[in-house]
Amino acid sequence: MDTPANPTQMRGRGAAVNPEQRFASLHVQYDEVEAPERVATKFFKDHASSVISRHSSPDLPFEASLNPYRGCEHGCAYCYARPTHEWLGFSSGVDFESRILVKEDAPRILRETLSHSKYLPEKLSLSGVTDPYQPVEKRLQITRGCLAVLAECRHPVVMITKNHLITRDADHLAELARHQAAAAYISITTLDADLARKLEPRASAPRMRLEAISVLAAAGVPVGVSVAPIIPGLNDSEIPAIMQAARGAGAQFAGYTVVRLPFGVKEVFATWLERHFPGMKEKVLGRIAETQGRTLSHGEFGKRLKGVGVWSEQIAQLFQVSRLRAGMAHRRPEVSAAAFRRPADPGGQMELFPQ
Repeated sequence: MDTPANPTQMRGRGAAVNPEQRFASLHVQYDEVEAPERVATKFFKDHASSVISRHSSPDLPFEASLNPYRGCEHGCAYCYARPTHEWLGFSSGVDFESRILVKEDAPRILRETLSHSKYLPEKLSLSGVTDPYQPVEKRLQITRGCLAVLAECRHPVVMITKNHLITRDADHLAELARHQAAAAYISITTLDADLARKLEPRASAPRMRLEAISVLAAAGVPVGVSVAPIIPGLNDSEIPAIMQAARGAGAQFAGYTVVRLPFGVKEVFATWLERHFPGMKEKVLGRIAETQGRTLSHGEFGKRLKGVGVWSEQIAQLFQVSRLRAGMAHRRPEVSAAAFRRPADPGGQMELFPQ
């Protein structure tokens, strides 16, 4: 059973429900006093002993990612990463955006990892299942600490965010870019500020994301736009405008994915549509199902992120035409590990003969 919230009272949350957890024998329900719209964000220390995670998905252009946080305050209603919170005993709904695990020791653990003689540098995604620049990062600066280590080591990294806060770290990213070791994607799903507030309630406004592209480009950081996710029937018509705006801001390359709704995300997003666009709910869900093999989340590699069927083909064609007209590359420049060197020793000195 889902935990409902009063849609008229919901503020600053992408989810209005806490879908039942797949791995829990008990399911927590809010009483009226602590309904989801009133739930304060809480932070917990994550005692993880490692910060680099690996996967074998052929859908992704990287095999390793660094996630300073688990959960995400941005609260994007469509976020595919929501179900990862269920492994922690939380729900993929309101919990995902209000119960955040913080890896306070991530910079130290990262330094130790890169110091190991057997460590081989590989392209890192920062991040894969969270946003490294969600609001709490402004205070905690964990992502910045990790970037400082990566910059010292000239370790290749690709940033993915929808928050203007990335501009704070333009210094580290520019240093990495000098060694062809950095690139960044700014995610823009819509140019409509009102839609963005509803869809991604605690992420930066579209105009601020465009400004982030400009700042990074001016700093010499290869930067592109990620039109992701494309939600057929909701924001697919904005693809040309987003591409033109991003190019005007300085974006050099572009990518996209089609929305998918795995596990509890189905309920979160369906409830979101009911709250904000009840007249469009069935049409949008129907089109998503068409792009995902009638399942809302295709289980086959190679089909999940770009979709299948007529709608996916039309989206792909519109994206390619828009990209060409905007004059952007389809792929970002490859980041390189050629300049990698081990980090400073515990005393703070760089190795005399970097490996």
